Amino acid sequence: MRVSVSSDMDEPVAHALLAELRECGHEVRVHGALRPGSDARWAFCPEAAARDVADGTADRAVVCCWTGTGASIAANKVPGVRAALCADAYTADGARRWNDANVLALGLRLTSEPLLKEILDAWFAPVSGRDEEERSNVDRLARLDGTRPTTG
Repeated sequence: MRVSVSSDMDEPVAHALLAELRECGHEVRVHGALRPGSDARWAFCPEAAARDVADGTADRAVVCCWTGTGASIAANKVPGVRAALCADAYTADGARRWNDANVLALGLRLTSEPLLKEILDAWFAPVSGRDEEERSNVDRLARLDGTRPTTG
């Protein structure tokens, strides 16, 4: 899978994120503090990663900042992006399963490496078919931001 990653800070957990994604066989595209010469401001680098998802350059993205809040807000400003700030595996699973989220936002401050692995395992687990209510809700979100519904 093609995954775009951004972080506004060069923190150990951000490096662990890149390593884990690559170890799982994902093709990783990097924005922000982990890519020399890239804009690392919290409102800019998550936008770049989210645009990769919106334009099809990436299948999903993971955006990080100190709390994860700014990164999730910036990513959600990109039409077609449904970014979810997840602090645990259950929330990450639900964001994919029920909300069809395509961007994972993480807080660098509280995400340990073992927790990171649990969240990523849940985020990238296959999602079975969605029921009609879930599809209807996701379709509504797509209409709100002027994009067409997606699946996956």
